[in-house]
Amino acid sequence: MKSPDTFYITTAISYPNGRPHMGHAYEVVASDCIARFHRLDGKRVTFLTGTDEHGLKIAQAARAAGVAPKTYVDSQVEAFKDMATTFEISHDRFIRTTDADHIAASQALWQAMVTRGDIYLDRYTGWYSVRDEAYYDETELVDATDAAGATVRLSPQGTAVEWTVEESWFFRLSAYADRLLAWYDSDPVPIAPSSRINEMRAFVERGLRDLSISRTSFDWGVPVPDAPDHVMYVWVDALTNYLTGAGYPRAGYDAVWPADLHVIGKDVVRFHAIYWPAFLMSAGLALPKQVFGHGFILDRGGGKMSKSLGNVVDPAEMAATLGVDRLRWFMLREIVFGDDGTYSHAAIVERTNADLANGIGNLAQRSLSMIAKNCGGIMPPVGDGVDDADLAATVASEATIYRVEMAGLRLNRALEAVMTMVAAANAYFADAAPWALKASDPARMAAVLATTADAVRRIAILVQPALPSAASRLLDQLGVSAEARTFANLNTIVAAGTDLPAPTGLFPRWVD
Repeated sequence: MKSPDTFYITTAISYPNGRPHMGHAYEVVASDCIARFHRLDGKRVTFLTGTDEHGLKIAQAARAAGVAPKTYVDSQVEAFKDMATTFEISHDRFIRTTDADHIAASQALWQAMVTRGDIYLDRYTGWYSVRDEAYYDETELVDATDAAGATVRLSPQGTAVEWTVEESWFFRLSAYADRLLAWYDSDPVPIAPSSRINEMRAFVERGLRDLSISRTSFDWGVPVPDAPDHVMYVWVDALTNYLTGAGYPRAGYDAVWPADLHVIGKDVVRFHAIYWPAFLMSAGLALPKQVFGHGFILDRGGGKMSKSLGNVVDPAEMAATLGVDRLRWFMLREIVFGDDGTYSHAAIVERTNADLANGIGNLAQRSLSMIAKNCGGIMPPVGDGVDDADLAATVASEATIYRVEMAGLRLNRALEAVMTMVAAANAYFADAAPWALKASDPARMAAVLATTADAVRRIAILVQPALPSAASRLLDQLGVSAEARTFANLNTIVAAGTDLPAPTGLFPRWVD
């Protein structure tokens, strides 16, 4: 059974029918920040990300490229793995839905739903969006005018739909409306932010129709057990990846499952908050503890980034230009997790120059350089005066706020608390003016430097989820051992007399 000191977090899995865009990068960076936070808080974390490689959309992309679907996805997946490496993503597994254990897990879940009596054979007639890999009811469609002036039907997402008629296996989704509504009312609330659960409740209350969950018009998917002419609807296959990552159906999977947090885009909340829990209920499996639908990363004009719209920005190119630290910090500090966010080169530079170069970097460099120059590179004892105690109290208070905000998925507010710590330490340093104490009171000068350095140490521990490599280098310069970098060590002061390495700047100011 699952222990309370474990934490299982997943991202949505990405369609590898094009290169990653900034929306992909944002989701994995935010999830990575959350995973790192829980590791530093003493949890045993399992962090899953990966790619969704089946379905008609992939089959069509492979056909257009003139290769077999497996060959196509093999070539595309590397870009997503490279993105994870570039952005320092600490996932425990990069899952592919073509993995053998995932195919086995999908078939096991299917069989469990069959055993419950929730799958039956019928004929599907209705609207299907290849781009969304989603079925839509007539009442959900919107009318639009195409380039030729003709009226066309579109999905609620603005994507093309086509009328589809084929034999299909169906899932008795309609039987789970009441149980879904009861789940939405559970405490704690399982869908966030609140606007997302309100949308799902309204959708379910309008009435659920049984869901077509197999296709016969193409064969690129997980074969349906005992029905070789059918492949699973891509969302049955894709959603099951979360179970696969926990080890389902092997014994012991419930040491990881249920997921503590599914981090997904707001456009796929329906699949995760209606279809997925209904599948799990049918199979007699535990439900995820929380599904969080984050917002979109918008281009400068305020539109959603999309491969089909041609407004995709390559995150690897931006990282090569601006640096990973700046991009990670901007995404986490500037964007309210759950809301849409916009970005530009100028906005990234302005935010990171203010927070990293002028804030954390300047504070660290000034204090550590003075210790190197005036204390022989040896950590002095921290001060015990009133001003020293006031700074320590402020830092401790903001550290508590940081941990509450991070646990509540208010990532930008957690980093705001860090910057309050930075401002307090900078004000303390400026008021104490240690450079003026060198001749008159060298002992007090040393105490001010050590007290400032200790505030930097606490700040560096707290920013590890956002800036893992940079924070690690800063903790190296502060003489903090690898074993003393968790939240349990926030009050573990570096011993006076510790040799410190020569300080180097971590966050150079960007000048265009």
